[in-house]
Amino acid sequence: MARIDPERIRTPEELRAQLVTLFHAGGWSVHRLSAEAKLGLATVQGILNGKTTLPHAGTLEAFVKACGQDPGPWIAARGRIVRAETSAEPGEEAPGAGRVVYLPPRAERTFVGRAGELARLDEVFSTAGRPGVVVGRRSVGTVHGLGGIGKSTLAARWARGHLDEHTVTWWIPADTAEAVQEGLAALAAALNPALAGQPLEVLTAHALTWLADHRDWLLILDDVTRRADIESVLARCRQGRVLVTSRLASGWQQLTDQVIALDVLPLPEAVELLTRTRLGTVPDGHDPDGAAELCEELGCLPLAIEQAAAFMAETGGDPRHYLRLLADYPADLYAQPPAGGDIDRTIARIWHATLDHLAAETPSTGRVLRVLAWFAPDHIPRTLLEPLAEDVGGPVALHRTIGRLAAYSMIALVGGPEDGTIGVHRLVQAVARTPDPTDPHRRPGDIATAMHQATRLLRDALPGAPEDPGTWPAWRALLPHIDALTDHAPPDADTADTRLVLTTTGLFLDGHGDYKRAIDYLKRAKTTAHRLHGRDHPDALATRHDLAVAYESAGDFQRAIRLLETTLSARNRVLGPDHPDTLRTRHQLAFAHDSAGDSQRAYLIYKDVLAARKRVLGPEHPETLQTRHEMVGFVKARNPREAIPLYLDVLAARSRVLGHDHPETLNTRNNLAHTYKRVGDLRRAVPEMEAVLSIRERVLGSDHPLTSVARNNLAGAYDLAGDSARAIEVYEATLADRRRVVGPDHPLTINSLNNLAYAYDSAGDLDRAIGLYRQALRTGQRVLGPAHPITQSIRRNLVSAEAAQRRRT
Repeated sequence: MARIDPERIRTPEELRAQLVTLFHAGGWSVHRLSAEAKLGLATVQGILNGKTTLPHAGTLEAFVKACGQDPGPWIAARGRIVRAETSAEPGEEAPGAGRVVYLPPRAERTFVGRAGELARLDEVFSTAGRPGVVVGRRSVGTVHGLGGIGKSTLAARWARGHLDEHTVTWWIPADTAEAVQEGLAALAAALNPALAGQPLEVLTAHALTWLADHRDWLLILDDVTRRADIESVLARCRQGRVLVTSRLASGWQQLTDQVIALDVLPLPEAVELLTRTRLGTVPDGHDPDGAAELCEELGCLPLAIEQAAAFMAETGGDPRHYLRLLADYPADLYAQPPAGGDIDRTIARIWHATLDHLAAETPSTGRVLRVLAWFAPDHIPRTLLEPLAEDVGGPVALHRTIGRLAAYSMIALVGGPEDGTIGVHRLVQAVARTPDPTDPHRRPGDIATAMHQATRLLRDALPGAPEDPGTWPAWRALLPHIDALTDHAPPDADTADTRLVLTTTGLFLDGHGDYKRAIDYLKRAKTTAHRLHGRDHPDALATRHDLAVAYESAGDFQRAIRLLETTLSARNRVLGPDHPDTLRTRHQLAFAHDSAGDSQRAYLIYKDVLAARKRVLGPEHPETLQTRHEMVGFVKARNPREAIPLYLDVLAARSRVLGHDHPETLNTRNNLAHTYKRVGDLRRAVPEMEAVLSIRERVLGSDHPLTSVARNNLAGAYDLAGDSARAIEVYEATLADRRRVVGPDHPLTINSLNNLAYAYDSAGDLDRAIGLYRQALRTGQRVLGPAHPITQSIRRNLVSAEAAQRRRT
């Protein structure tokens, strides 16, 4: 009989020969090996008779493990075969070249069992003919089950075993739509590091485009809580592989090729997991006293078993000792769990015991963990915690505290202290945030203190002016943690620090076109300011002003005007008419009236504000230049040629004071270009508009509302120059972008619809133009009102187009 040596395997034929030898050496029958390995009869027969040329990694592992072999060398042999035989197709990289891989450390746990589930995943992603080759169609598999049951661990194990089949293996936490976006953005930055400073929407679109254009990739969408959050990803990605994990048990059949329900581990494998995690190996014939009893007590739940094993490994305790500790923290810690057990309550008992031990050696561990509980579970910057050093005994003590939490598997660390991040399991956070007067680690007062500490940490870490593009990468990194804090903290517990975080974040979201979230944040900030300080406090007035700006951005002009008028009245009374904040509200009120179509009232307010700002702030203060810029618009409406030198003066001043690429400077440059177009000077207008669009795409991103304004203006210039086809193409793209980013009822979107109709009108396609005009008019009358300038412009265009159509007939 040939010698069994997987190290010698180089070809599929050699692998099959070795497996046949292994089968006969063990005296196996097909039926008996199939039952032992939990593989189908056809699967085992295919391996032995050569119909399966190369078993998938999970299948191979189950086969050789049932035969008493260490799977490692066999999996390595399979990898050698794939690398040797799988050649690159035209336009694709060869396997092993330039791979992009992200599997989070917290998913890389000790792994036992699950051979059947791994084999089912192999079947989900199998390809007729050659296993391991990704074909030009999408394959989706879903693993669902109770939290902590090992879904993520299973997904990571399968992904790790199939790295050689994918040029990209990318893990995305998918518990919210925002988390999916952020994961796609991180993928885009990994694929093209030059994109790292771009807005979230740009990065997300780049990642989806890349996935749509390639097929040799694996995307893991972990912990999906709403199917709707990933439907757009699945719709765009028509090839490649997607592996989904979720606690949701139903509704997956329409989205995925295979659904796997993950159950708890069988008792023997649970004991193996406990022993292997605790000791690093499983001694032959040795089950520690009390191990089976402990696993049964823990419900054979993998996460609970791993936590218990980590505690025992650190303390030197054994299962009996751990069982005695659990007896002191009974099941009614959270209240009696329902039939089948509740994951939070089961795990809470284990974490309580773990924190007891940690607190005895490092008392600050509970304090730090309670603070971490208020942030998002992944990518918590370690630098965010640096101010806690004062509370725990200094920087060294803080690093030790974090290290101890990581040693007990309560958190996971990625990178080093200066640039690394922290991950905390969501269930750990949920327990740590839940007050319980009987639990010394979760006293209500301690949890409230941690919530306020987390708020102060976020306040201190706010990146700076939300309108400064240089701060945007830092804002995107911090935003998930701000979202998490505001989601979990009760509004009636908000402090002045919370108000500052909410207000500043609301301004950032407003500037990036996320108006609904901005309004939600600012409304909560306003309520907090009124509760803490009263309606006339300067902070309350500032928050009301910012909320009005967000209403205006969202196109709700009348609500914005009402709020600005009451805020202006209060600021006049409290601060005085010449205070910079009062002038800021007066300026914004003028802008709102102009946006609502009342240009005469807007002009009169702007005129007074400009005189006051020149007197109070100086002629070249940025806010004075802001009002000068708006005033030139009224000159442009009356006589565009007179406006050109005025815009040039403001542009020179803003370039000097703010810089050439500042958004406000670009606003003036954009208006100047539009004015050139108005007077028919397309030789100057088109290059200027193209330059503004290029800069805005680079600085603000392609989806920013101001970028869409520049694109819309450029399309108008193409139309005026007689290039209708090019104008229509740009107008249609702008309309689609605005519908997606700001919504179908936003004034910008209505204006885009009118502009697209006008382009078809100019091109002679009256039927299409009239249909679009009518659609725009209905929306304009409903949203803006019949007297609004945009509505009136649409009506005039429609009347003209209908008259032209009658003349034709």
